[in-house]
Amino acid sequence: MAASERLATTGLERRLGLLGLAATGICSMLGAGINVVPFMIQRNVPGIGPHVLPAFVFAAVPAVLAACAYAILASAMPRAGGSYVYASRGLSPYLGFVASFSQWFGLSIAIGVVAYLLVPFLRDIASALGWVRTSGALEVGAVRVTTALAFLWASVAVNLRGVKTYERVVVPMMFIMFALGFVVIVAGFAFDHADFAAALVAAEGAPPPAAAAVPWSAARFLAAAAVLFSGFIGFDSIAQAGGEARDPGRTLPLAIGLAVAVVGSFYFLFTAAVYHAVPWSFVAERAATQDLTAPGLLGYLLPAGWTVLIVAGAAVALANDLPAMLLAVSRLMFAWAEDGVFPRVVARVHPTRHTPHVALVASGLVATGAVLGSHFAGDFFLGVDILVTSMLVNFLVMCLSVLALPTRNAALAAAVTVLPSRSLQLSVAGGGAALLLLFLVVHVRQDLSTPMAAWYFHSTWLWLGVMVVASLVYARELARLRRAGVDPGAVFAVLPPE
Repeated sequence: MAASERLATTGLERRLGLLGLAATGICSMLGAGINVVPFMIQRNVPGIGPHVLPAFVFAAVPAVLAACAYAILASAMPRAGGSYVYASRGLSPYLGFVASFSQWFGLSIAIGVVAYLLVPFLRDIASALGWVRTSGALEVGAVRVTTALAFLWASVAVNLRGVKTYERVVVPMMFIMFALGFVVIVAGFAFDHADFAAALVAAEGAPPPAAAAVPWSAARFLAAAAVLFSGFIGFDSIAQAGGEARDPGRTLPLAIGLAVAVVGSFYFLFTAAVYHAVPWSFVAERAATQDLTAPGLLGYLLPAGWTVLIVAGAAVALANDLPAMLLAVSRLMFAWAEDGVFPRVVARVHPTRHTPHVALVASGLVATGAVLGSHFAGDFFLGVDILVTSMLVNFLVMCLSVLALPTRNAALAAAVTVLPSRSLQLSVAGGGAALLLLFLVVHVRQDLSTPMAAWYFHSTWLWLGVMVVASLVYARELARLRRAGVDPGAVFAVLPPE
C-alpha cells in the first residue's frame, strides 16, 4: 500500500473508495426503515391513513438539506467521526460531543433493534419453505434473542477484520438487496386493491375494511413525516468513515449525495408499490394489533416462491444495516477518544487490521443491550423513536455548524469546496435548521402526549437521560485534560491528526 494511504498517527488506513462509502450510507439507510416503518406508522400515528406518501415526500426535504450540510462540512473536515469533528470545530466542543453521543446511542440502539427485527424475516422464510419446526423455533424468545445476537456479533467480526473485508461484504450485499427489492416494486405495481381484496377473501373469507374518508390533519401529517424521516437516517455513516476514505474531499460529499438520491428514490417507489397493491385501510387495521412488513403484506398476492424472494430481500436489507452502522458508531467513539474527551483506551487501533477494535466491541455491547431491551419491552418502535430524536438533534447541530463555521474557524470555512457560496450555505443550513427544529418539536410533542405504561417508555425522557450522562462524561474528561496540562481550546481549534 502506498505510504500516502496510511494514517501513521492514528493507525487507520484510507482504503474505502466511492462505492464502499456510498454502500455504507445506503446500507445504513435501507432496512427496517423501508420494510416496516411505512406500514407500522399506521399504528404509531393513528389516522395518517392515505397520507403516508405525501408525508414521506415532505420528510425528504429536511433530509436533503441536512445532507447538503454534511457534504459542506465533509469537504473541509474529512476525519473519522465526522459529525463530532464537524460540530466540535464548527460550533462548540460541548455541543459536538453531546449531540454525537446521542447519535452514537441512538444508532447503537438501532443496531440492536435491527438485529432483533431480522429474526421474524428468517422465520417467515422458513414458514414459506414449509420448514415448520424451524419457523416455530424462531418464535421462541430465547432462540430469537440468540439468533439476533449471532448476526450482531458476526457483523462486529466483519468490521474487526478491516475496511477491505467490510467493503467486500457490504457492496455485494447492497446489489443483492436492490435486486430483491425491485421484486417488491414490480409486484406491487402489478396488482391493485381489487386483486388484494380477492386474495384476502380467498385466504381469510372476508374482504379488507372499507376505506373511510380521512380528513387531512397538519398535526398528524407532521408527526408522520417526523417518523418517516427515520428512513433517511444513515447517510451520516459516510461522514463517520472520513478517516478511511480515499480522496475524501471529493468522495465523501459525492457518496453522501448518491446515498440520499438513490435511497430516497428507491424508498418512495417501494412504499408506493406496496400501498398500490394493499389498501391503507387494511394496513391500518392490522397494524393496530400486529407487526407488519412489506413482504408479509404482499404475501397475500404472490406465490410462495416469490414470497420467499421478497422476504429474503428484506432479511438481506436488515442484515446489511448491521456492519455499516457498526462502522459509523465505532468511529464516533474513536474520534472522541482521539480528542481526549473519552477514555483513551477506546482510540486503540489494531496494529495489523487497522480497525478501532475497542470501540467496535464497546458498540457491540451497547447494541446487545438494545437486543435485550427490544425483547423485554415488546415494542421496537421505542428504539426507532429514540433514534429519530437523537438524529434530529444531530442534523440540527450540523446545520448550525455550517452557519457558525466562518465565525468559529475561518481557516476551515475557507477549505469548503461543496457549495462554497456563503449565500447558498446560509439558505441550505438556515432552511434545514428551521425544518429540523419543527420536526423535533412535533416528534417530542407526539412522544410526550402518547399514553405509556411507564415514563421510561417515552423516548424523550430516555434521550434526556442520555444527554445527562454525556454531559457528565464530557465534564470529567475535560477536567482530566486540564489537569494534564492540555489546553482544550488548542485541541478543538484544529482538525484531529491523520
